Amino acid sequence: GVTSEISELQGSCMTGSALVIGSGFGGIASALRLRALGLDVHVIERLDDIGGRAQVIEVDGYKHDAGPTVITAPFLFDELFELFGEKRADHIEFRELNPWYRFVFPDGDQFNYGGTLEETLQEIRRIEPKDRAGYESLVKHSKAMFDIGFSELAHQPFHQIKTMAKQIPHLARLRSDRSVWDMVCQHLTNDKLRQAFSIQPLLVGGSPFDTTSIYGLIHYLERAYGIFFAMGGTGALVAQLKQLMLRQGITIQTGATVSEILTSQNRVSGVKLESNDVITADYTVFNGDPMYLYRELLPQKQIPFATRLKRDYSKLSMGLYVLFFGTDTQYPDIAHHTIWMGQRYRELLDDIFHRQILADDFSLYLHRPTATDPSFAPSGHDSFYVLAPVPHQGSGIDWAVEEPKLRERIIDALGRTILPGLKEHIQAPFAMTPDQFSDDYLSYKGAGFSIAPLFTQSAWFRFHNKAEGFDNLFLAGAGTHPGAGMPGVISSAKVVERLVREATHQPEVA
Repeated sequence: GVTSEISELQGSCMTGSALVIGSGFGGIASALRLRALGLDVHVIERLDDIGGRAQVIEVDGYKHDAGPTVITAPFLFDELFELFGEKRADHIEFRELNPWYRFVFPDGDQFNYGGTLEETLQEIRRIEPKDRAGYESLVKHSKAMFDIGFSELAHQPFHQIKTMAKQIPHLARLRSDRSVWDMVCQHLTNDKLRQAFSIQPLLVGGSPFDTTSIYGLIHYLERAYGIFFAMGGTGALVAQLKQLMLRQGITIQTGATVSEILTSQNRVSGVKLESNDVITADYTVFNGDPMYLYRELLPQKQIPFATRLKRDYSKLSMGLYVLFFGTDTQYPDIAHHTIWMGQRYRELLDDIFHRQILADDFSLYLHRPTATDPSFAPSGHDSFYVLAPVPHQGSGIDWAVEEPKLRERIIDALGRTILPGLKEHIQAPFAMTPDQFSDDYLSYKGAGFSIAPLFTQSAWFRFHNKAEGFDNLFLAGAGTHPGAGMPGVISSAKVVERLVREATHQPEVA
């Protein structure tokens, strides 16, 4: 009715100021959404440029996206430009990939995933004809998950238990207590296909054997929208979002680290930087690891018991080892995204997530952006990164000792299999370990995705988008609801926008 339209209008011309700490995709999206509401927005980033993990590193003519490279929900980026009457396509091209991923198994068999449903079914028929029908039922189940878990809940605030209580019947009906692995096994019989269709949780920091099957919705998300690459790389996408922010009058301060969040009673008044400068604002959004926020930045006595409990007992996602390199030759047969499967699947994941040991073997995700965008390397060359899930810093691994050995094992394995002669052709290699995630991004114990996506750490059980104990402190990013991955963190900004809007309509409590 008219009254709701009027309150929408009032909501969209708010006055006041907002401070966004951290500028990963969750922080960028929060800044844009709060600016669209009418707030003056100031962004603080401790690195030299915005983008959080989506930094760009150039070495010897090879360009590397250091962070996320897979775009699965392009409409979420479109919305950010549309807030200001602009079109994302006018600023950056998203190119659809086919295949989305190529799986390479230890016996040399390959499985191309992506393109039309029919193309995927043909590939499945080649490996296991009787799993065709199972795959179709898996997609149907994933759509049911998507309709609840993404379309209805991803942008809903979950800081109140009653919101969760309302959803329990739906979650129970979809058996979200089951793991992704158990869900996939209900539909598929072939071991290779089971592995291929259960790896999605690794993209958001969890083991398929532990992660709630709600994350099976990623499957339908891919099927519904496709998988894209931003031409020029994720860094080029960040650069365009930065220009959008600047056009809208958002101020950005880089090379600035917050040392303390300043509070007075149950409100946050601003932040103190390591330089001792103080910045004040009416609303503060934290886009970083909540484990760090609740350990290092807030007065401990003001953090409610339940939040301290969550902080002290949450299970973390795994760490990441990323090896970047160029090659002075091209490997035209390598797809843009390759998942190179090791001999062990469940046992390897148990080593990483439960035993916390660095095994001799590994499974790898290989990114070859030059398959789609030649600007990533000099002419006739390729650019690559290889990502291996590894234990986080809680494992006590000494990366100064282990990194060179792991690097050599990975180069050997790829040279023996899909990148022949890699040892002779590799150029300008360098690596990131969980130590860099801890130092650069202040990620607790160097975890790659904050806390793991377990059922008991999802929705209401995850860190809330509104901080307990403080009326005007909000959280966006991987560690909060709805979770990690680009669609998750950008959706968290929608929750923040909604909560900030609600906070202004509530009378002040003295």
